[in-house]
Amino acid sequence: MTITIKDVAKKANVSIATVSRILNNKPGYSKETEKKVLQVIEELGYHPNGIARGLISKRTHTIGVLVPEISSMLMSEFINGIEHATHEYGSSVIVCHTESQGQKTRQYLQVLKEKQIDGIVFTSEILKEDYYQLIKDMNIPMVLLSTESFDFPVPYVKVSDRRAAYSATEYLIKKGHRKIGMISGRRGDIIAGQPRIDGFMEAMRAHQLPVKEEWVVPEGFRFEDGVNGFHKLIYEFPEITAVFAASDEVALGVLSAAYKMNIRVPKQLSVIGYDNLRIAEMSTPPLTTVAQPLEEMGKKAAELVFEMMETSRPVESRIFPHEIVERQSVKELS
Repeated sequence: MTITIKDVAKKANVSIATVSRILNNKPGYSKETEKKVLQVIEELGYHPNGIARGLISKRTHTIGVLVPEISSMLMSEFINGIEHATHEYGSSVIVCHTESQGQKTRQYLQVLKEKQIDGIVFTSEILKEDYYQLIKDMNIPMVLLSTESFDFPVPYVKVSDRRAAYSATEYLIKKGHRKIGMISGRRGDIIAGQPRIDGFMEAMRAHQLPVKEEWVVPEGFRFEDGVNGFHKLIYEFPEITAVFAASDEVALGVLSAAYKMNIRVPKQLSVIGYDNLRIAEMSTPPLTTVAQPLEEMGKKAAELVFEMMETSRPVESRIFPHEIVERQSVKELS
């Protein structure tokens, strides 16, 4: 037997309208009434029909999240934070794996439009004009996560990649390292590649240390990029004492490549990563890294989407702080 809103209203001795207002957080009832209705809902095991709720509130209680790589450890932590906040608001998440492909991204945006989602969190990619226009046509709020747009007025949640990269490089310098190389994202990647390269170069110059373009190897952010990048870096810069890896996955690739080359970390080579993924503390040795508060950032991005829904006003972007998490992959030189 299906329990309906009428059954709840009858047992609680209130009107259907009162139950509806309580379910949709509308005013017009006392705390005592709310407590009684919620108790009856629990006793009867009533589950509001999603379609019916949508008709009342003009919402589907779902938000879409577009991610470039669903298997990424970074993305999984973002999604954890997004889901936590979304469920607190009584909504659900649809995750769309775009693979950074334009056609796939556009197809997913069309699917989200047909499902009449309430908002979008767009992560870690450049917001292209056609994406922006598709979302603008939906007339729903959007927040960028771990990316930003210089072309469109869209709020974002991220850390300052340039400053965080500067901090990582300066940390190595303060530990006595002077011959430092970097394995980075692609040059010209305005989201995370170039800003982290810029931060590295600025720190080296600020401390009046020599730095050559070939000491920066622009590979990408994956494990295999760290392996390939380290082989190139050690060939170009054999006297290197430390590596700044632009992601923890890259850093793990460096550790793996160094191990196979009988280069001991941190005795012969120091390595610092970027992100503070959970796996960073599981590596051998445990990885020193720049921490982004990933789950908190995901949670805040979702919260801003809901805030925009409620207020219909612009919200301020958020720059989250970063910090160095010291473990055992960096040696202090005397």
